[in-house]
Amino acid sequence: MTIDVSELLHSCPFFSRVEGAGRRRLLEMAVHREFAKGEVIFREGDPVPGVFIVATGLVRIYKVAASGKEHVLHLCGPGSTFAEVAVMGEFACPAFAEAVEPASCVLLPATLFTKALHQDHRLCLQILTSMGIWVRSLVSLVEGLVLRDAVGRVAGYLLQADAGPGGTISLPALKKHIASHLNLTSETLSRTLRQLRDEKLIREDEHGLVLENAEALRQLAEGFYPRL
Repeated sequence: MTIDVSELLHSCPFFSRVEGAGRRRLLEMAVHREFAKGEVIFREGDPVPGVFIVATGLVRIYKVAASGKEHVLHLCGPGSTFAEVAVMGEFACPAFAEAVEPASCVLLPATLFTKALHQDHRLCLQILTSMGIWVRSLVSLVEGLVLRDAVGRVAGYLLQADAGPGGTISLPALKKHIASHLNLTSETLSRTLRQLRDEKLIREDEHGLVLENAEALRQLAEGFYPRL
């Protein structure tokens, strides 16, 4: 597939503030990468290839405990980045990355990207501004995991998920990845989704989930329990 890299950079929170010569430099170094479903993009401890930006598909970033248990740190959909901190900190990949669905990505190679940061101070400042917005979203995610119950976490996830045509949310085929990301068991996630369906806050069709009452979901995500 053909990727409009300029538009992708603009829609990506991590690079949304990069303009002018800095953006042109990123466009020049950008490389298109395709990954098959189930393909491991990199492993923990590998040299970091560069900054990845997801154009289509879904990539999970996860850690593996000594016991073999996996925990999903992030689910990266279109517009999301991964491996950016490892590149900027110049350290090895801190986790695994795997394509949950066939994924098209843009790669900004580590060597070229760090060289650009060393040479272009304006580019650094633009990325730092974008990074502040990005960190704020991560703080919000952590707050949600710590302060929300299962219903609040699932409601928050659905509200932040990218909706397709008709407002439909397409969930990964393996819902265990969402459960791990939200620090829930698969059973709890299924039960919570069923509860939201029973209360007519969401409905399911052949394309995925449709949010029927976004305002009630927003209140649940904030810890309030509206009378329905």
